[in-house]
Parts: sequence; C-alpha cells; structure tokens
Amino acid sequence: MSQSPAEIDLALLDPILFEKAPGGRPQLLPVLLEAQRIYGHVPEAAAAAIGRAMRVPLAEIHGVLEFYSMLYAEPVGRRIVRVCTGPICERFGGEAVLAAAADRAGVRPGESSPDMAWRIEEATCLGLCDLAPAATVDETPVGPLDSEHPMTWMSAPVAGALVYVGGDPQWLSSRCGRLIPGDVRSYEDDGGFRGLRRALLEMTPGQVIAEIKRSGLVGRGGAAFPTGAKWEMAASAVGEERFIVCNADESEPGTFKDRLLLEGDPLAVLEGMLIAGYAVGARRGYLYLRGEYARAREVLQTAIAAARSSGYLGPKIAGSGFAFDVELRSGAGAYICGEETALFEAIEGKRGFPRLKPPYPTTHGLFGAPTVINNVETLATAAFILSQGADLYRSVGTEKSPGSKLFCLSGDVAAPGVYEVPYGTKLGALLELAGGATGRLKAILLGGAAGTFAGPEALDLPMSFEGLQSAGLSLGSGVVAVFNEDHDLRRTLRSLARFFAHESCGKCFPCQLGTQRQLELIEGLVAGRAGPAEMQTLEDVGFAMSQASICGLGMTASTAILSAFRRWPTLASNGGA
Repeated sequence: MSQSPAEIDLALLDPILFEKAPGGRPQLLPVLLEAQRIYGHVPEAAAAAIGRAMRVPLAEIHGVLEFYSMLYAEPVGRRIVRVCTGPICERFGGEAVLAAAADRAGVRPGESSPDMAWRIEEATCLGLCDLAPAATVDETPVGPLDSEHPMTWMSAPVAGALVYVGGDPQWLSSRCGRLIPGDVRSYEDDGGFRGLRRALLEMTPGQVIAEIKRSGLVGRGGAAFPTGAKWEMAASAVGEERFIVCNADESEPGTFKDRLLLEGDPLAVLEGMLIAGYAVGARRGYLYLRGEYARAREVLQTAIAAARSSGYLGPKIAGSGFAFDVELRSGAGAYICGEETALFEAIEGKRGFPRLKPPYPTTHGLFGAPTVINNVETLATAAFILSQGADLYRSVGTEKSPGSKLFCLSGDVAAPGVYEVPYGTKLGALLELAGGATGRLKAILLGGAAGTFAGPEALDLPMSFEGLQSAGLSLGSGVVAVFNEDHDLRRTLRSLARFFAHESCGKCFPCQLGTQRQLELIEGLVAGRAGPAEMQTLEDVGFAMSQASICGLGMTASTAILSAFRRWPTLASNGGA
C-alpha cells in the first residue's frame, strides 16, 4: 500500500535489514522487493536506509530500481494490472483488453489513477500464453479475458486454471496435475528422489557426469549445450567454491513449459539441482524465478521448506556426507535476466547487464566462481535420467535428439497447453494432440520470439534438432505458436519488434538502437509506409544486431521477423498476406 513521505515508518525495515544486510549487496534485490511490499513502492528515505545498512551507494540503488520494471521508486496505484500484449495475447485481442482496462481506470497505460486505486501497465509477455489474452491483477494470473467487461476481472480476479497436458506416464511431466506439488511423501512414493539416492549412495560424482553425458541430454532453454559437458567443465575448474543456478526466468514469448514444472512438480527441479551439486562439488544453489510467476513462487517456497525439513536440503543429505542448500530468488521484471550472466548480475544485487564472454560461467560464473547454470526443464530431466537410467531415456527420441521434450502450443489451436512427446514426433502430429489448428493454417512460429516462422509445408517435419535444422528452422525452447489465415501476421511481427525494443537492456548500442529502429520500420510497414528501401534497411539492421551485439538478445532480435518476410515476401506490400 502506497504511503506519503510523512507516513513512512522506517522501523518496519529493521527486521528485514537485520536478517539480510549482513549478506551485503547480493541481498539488495530481495530487500528492495520486501521494502516495496511494505510501502507499495521504495521511498527515497527507505532507499537511503537500505544503502546505509548494506553499504551500497544510493546512486547504485537507484540504478537497480530504474532497471527492473516491477520495482517502483514513486507511489503507484494500490492494485496493479499488467495486461499482456505479447504475440499470442495480441492475436486474441490483448491490445483491446489493455485499452479497456486503462479506460475503466481512467488512465493511460503506464499510469496510476488519480485516486491511486489502479495502475495499468502493458506487459510484453507474462508466460500465460495458454490463457490468452491474459493479465495479472496484483499477482493473480487471469485469463482468457474479454474487453467488454474489464471491471469483472479487474475487481474480482479469479486465477486462470492450470492446464496439465502430459505424455506417457513414465515421462517427465507425468506428476504434473497428479500429485500435490511439494508433498515430499507422495513424491517419494512416486519414485521421487530415487535419482538423488542412486547418485549419493551408488555413484561417484564422475559417474554421475558420465551418466548424464551418455544420455545425450542438452539444455532445454534454447541453446542446447550438452549438459554433461557443462557439468564436467565446472567440476574440473579451479575454485574453492562452486554454485548451481537454476534459470527459472522464463520470459520468452510463447514459452510456459517451465511454469508447468515449477507449479506442478517443483521437487523434481530441486532434485536436479541436488544431483548437479553433487556431481560438480557445489554446496549451494540459487533458483532465480521470474518475478511475474507469483503462483510458482508460493509453490517453490513450500517445496523448499518441505525438502529441508525432510532432510533433502541441508547437511548429510539422505544419510550421506553431501551438504547442499537452495536459495529462492525472485526477479523483478527483466527479460534480459534470462541470459545467464545477466542473471548472475541480478543475484549479485546489480542491474541485469550481460557480461562479455569469455570467461564462461563454468570457470567464472556467479560471484566469480565456477558455476553450472541450467534451465528448469534440463534439471528436472537430469533427475529423471538418474532415476530411470540413460538407456531408458534414450529409448525414445532420435539418435541425435534422444529423449522427450516439453512443447508449448498456443495461438490458433483447439487446446493450448504443454505437450510432452519424443523428439522426432512430426509437427503435424504434435498439433493434433492440441486438437489441431483452428481455421486455415497460415504460419507457425517455432522456438519463440528468437525463433523462425514456418508454413503448412512444415507439418511433416520431425520435431528434433536435426529435423528442423535441415529445413532452416529452430527448435529453441519448444515454442509452437500457431496462426491462421484470419490473422494479419504483420501485427505479430510488430508485437515481436515491440518486445525486443522494450526488453533490450541498453548496454550495447547495436541492440539498443537496432531494436528501436526495427520497431520503427515494422510500425511503418503495418501503417502501409514500407517499400524496398525500408525492407533493405530492416535487413541491414538485423545483420548489424546479429553480428555486433553482446548477447543473444540482440543477436537474435531480428531472426523471426526476417524469417517471416523471406517466407512470405508479400507481407512487405501494403496488402499484406
């Protein structure tokens, strides 16, 4: 609740600072979030008090406050509504929902109402693509929404239903929706922590790494780096301390598979972190969760506490000499923190700017120490592999893409959700699991905002790394966003351009300026002001970003957009396609 300067009681900060200030700057983001919870924003007096207690210059505290979109240095409305206008929500009227909510509150997007009852914000993606068009009211995810009666869901938000759509009962997602998340006893009865016990009681750290390497597991966040090789490099790196970091900052438009695991099977993610910690010799892990995932945060807090009280976190885990603990960290709104080194900066209490590489995280990661950072799905899969064995894991999928994969289906499909299938499943068969396309199929965005567009001719392609690469397409994080002929695809391209322009951190000029220029060109295209010169400029901007940007955001900011124009050249004409 927002307070005027005269009403601010700094004594309310004392318990928080007493607990966290000894941890120094790495505790800055948690302290700022707690201060905001107390006051409704972070008042100047509170920022100054935090700076004194934590020995962080006030200017640097303001730098952090200004960087993260979910932190506020000025009073804001008591109820915060964030309406998604990402590619999928835009397809189903997200912009109209945003306009209706702002009109009902009597403000423009990005403002608070005069009576401070409301603040209406536009969100580039909320990870709620299965509920499109969606929003969060305070921290409650709501959707699908209509623009006709905004006060119905703004005043009395009802959380959108969780949809668990899995595959074979033996596969990764089988517990989601079937067991109580965070219930250690039911997790154990279903085979949970079997992989951890096998690792601790029957295997050496080197044997664990060898099993992961033999499985062929690669990262599931989009980069697909071999997981066993990453663990091996961190284990052999020089350093007195090592860390395991779970990247749960799932912010890629069209991606919501990690939310499924975090809300439906959080103990599997923790088990994967424990196994990784044992394999590389780490005693501490951090789980960095996307700030918008409030429901997942509650589930994880419960799961971590239950695991600790049951002896699966802390000293002498499962009767062994292995000690490991996990700290849950909440983000505060910054897509760039999904980039591994930017995520490290956030944990260390700084703005989430990506670091130059090399050096790489396996030798110089969090706090400068050897670090393994893996995606949520990757860690849960590692736990599955250690439980069931690499041979069972490789019994499905293809030779070059073994195992199964969680795919996020959204857009113009009958039943949006997360579907788990073996690698190599045909794209058309995957769509049929979601009830098929609604309307006449026009385009499929594969891999997310940084992915590539395909047309109906791609339905016979196998959903594997090699299968899509052969067609010049990307598998990425598992996004399958479907668009039918009734939709003007140029609006989707504008949404993608807005996303990258909004989320560029500004550290490097090719990305900072390039994403803004790309948005200007796409907006001109939608308005009918594009010609051959503008299209050439768009290509040039994309080339500059891909070649000169510091991190993957800028390197891939034009990939999907340019792939659409190359596949459907008539999109560049005034008539569209």
